[in-house]
Amino acid sequence: MYDLIRQKLARGEPIILDGGTGTDIQRRGVPMSNSTWCAEANLTHPDVVRDVHADYIKAGADIIIANTFATSALLFNALDRDDELLAIDKSAVKIARDAAKGHNVAVAGSMSTMRPVVAGSDRTSKQREWPEDEARVLFKSKADNLAAAGVDLIMMEMMRDTDYSVWATEAAQATGRSVWIGISVERHDGKLTGFGREDQDFNTVARVLSALNPDVISIMHTSPNDTDEAIDILRKYWKGPVGAYPESGYFKMPDWTFVDIIPPDELVERSRAWKKKGVTAFGGCCGLGPEHITALHKAFT
Repeated sequence: MYDLIRQKLARGEPIILDGGTGTDIQRRGVPMSNSTWCAEANLTHPDVVRDVHADYIKAGADIIIANTFATSALLFNALDRDDELLAIDKSAVKIARDAAKGHNVAVAGSMSTMRPVVAGSDRTSKQREWPEDEARVLFKSKADNLAAAGVDLIMMEMMRDTDYSVWATEAAQATGRSVWIGISVERHDGKLTGFGREDQDFNTVARVLSALNPDVISIMHTSPNDTDEAIDILRKYWKGPVGAYPESGYFKMPDWTFVDIIPPDELVERSRAWKKKGVTAFGGCCGLGPEHITALHKAFT
């Protein structure tokens, strides 16, 4: 299914991504885990997860992303649940593939560098770090498992630094699957930095991750208000295809807070401005749902 996406990228045609999967699962009443956020839903509420994917397909998404962001190799290792991660990911990919049957839609697996999150906040607990060799082994296990489960591509999501993000991306690329890098940024002391990594200047992050030469680099899980500047900075280092799928609202572990959500028509208008900057892949992240993807599909296809 990725051949159509590859052709669209080559022609510079718009590609529509899905919206926030974990937050839409929560919006449908599934309780979020205090330790693994939306990961457990793949086992406890597979029908809801499948319905979320199905609704994004109905909305016009060209790519749906399996619910594997929160099954982070680092997070599950910290919880001593490495083997469970692999089983949950297999279930998540099967759910997404089942939803995609009969549709010309690519299924992506999501990889993150998510670590334990401080309760009631969106901040990562920094009590533990992983040596490079250990982290690479963990990332390889997850990436290989996603590939074996049958994903068409791997989405690196909330990449934010020049250490863990590089190791994780290289593990994904080693599978031979196409890889997209999604970078998340926030403003710290007036400058853009990696999300939750105020020690990582975004210029440096953009330069280092661009050198990995993925299929696409996106600005994702970033405030729409910071996305414009982030795209401008990214374009200094990256001449390939660009995507944009922002978040809206805010996270207080374990729940997303749906406050001041950007309306679909405003997302479309901002996306039109991003298109002028060279963006060709459009979607939404946390807080944004099928109605946003429907609006993007109508606007760009």
